[in-house]
Amino acid sequence: MILPPNLMQGDTIGIVSTARKITETELKPFLSLLKEWKLQPLLGKTIGASDHQFAGSDALRTQDFQEMIDNPKVKAVWCARGGYGTVRMVDKLDFSKFIQNPKWIIGYSDVTVLHNTFQNLGIASLHAQMGLEIEKKTFETQQSIYNVLFGNEHTIQIPSEEPLNRLGTATGVLVGGNLSVLYSLMGSASAIDTKGKILFLEDLDEYLYHIDRMTQNLKRNGYFTNLKGLIVGGMTQMNDNSIPFGATANKIIYDAVKEYDFPVCFHFPAGHILDNRALVMGAKTKLNVREKNVTLSFIEKHD
Repeated sequence: MILPPNLMQGDTIGIVSTARKITETELKPFLSLLKEWKLQPLLGKTIGASDHQFAGSDALRTQDFQEMIDNPKVKAVWCARGGYGTVRMVDKLDFSKFIQNPKWIIGYSDVTVLHNTFQNLGIASLHAQMGLEIEKKTFETQQSIYNVLFGNEHTIQIPSEEPLNRLGTATGVLVGGNLSVLYSLMGSASAIDTKGKILFLEDLDEYLYHIDRMTQNLKRNGYFTNLKGLIVGGMTQMNDNSIPFGATANKIIYDAVKEYDFPVCFHFPAGHILDNRALVMGAKTKLNVREKNVTLSFIEKHD
């Protein structure tokens, strides 16, 4: 797996939206943060563009992202917001120059499409807060992104007394992202291989029976077979029917994987939650789930 180069002060960061539309005004706090980090933001053509709910047409979003990953002056590309739409443009992208000169791609949720694509190309990417509302997240959220981008030590340790956790230690490449997006990518060129890896899952605003259906599909497709470990982040704002499903999202996932013996942790600080720590997707990691705490260490470094 290739880790993109670390950033340096003064580097240019491309800002794009591959999904839902967004204005420059909405990004002012984010742009101020980049300047605090001594990075130079370059707004793409999709910032301020509008095509119904999208940040411009599929063609514009494709062109904007393509230009940013091909531009040698742009050292990282940060997605401004999620929503839906990345899957409509990913197959039109040409990654030939990007493979020769990889750079950090930053985002989560709908950007899971890109994370999966880059993992299949052998290039790590950064599952992290979008530009939108980054100022509302925890200091740890912001600092974790900074640490990865600038090559500082990055380990996540949290206290945990979650009864659903399954204790143990695992080492493997970190893959995954948004459960709904992963589910939608099955059978496509962006589907991932979880064999011998650590899988991360998170989701937002889904019905509990949808969580069960998607999790059962992952199971039936062998995503949990030969898995080394499972990390469940925020399962946020879940919905239920008038006749309750009868289990929380975490319990649904727990029941789906209880027959396996890999370590599992829940309530990990990543996803659509206040504390959304950066995860290096595609990097080799070590997961240690203990009775009182959980540690995720990113052990893959630049050559």
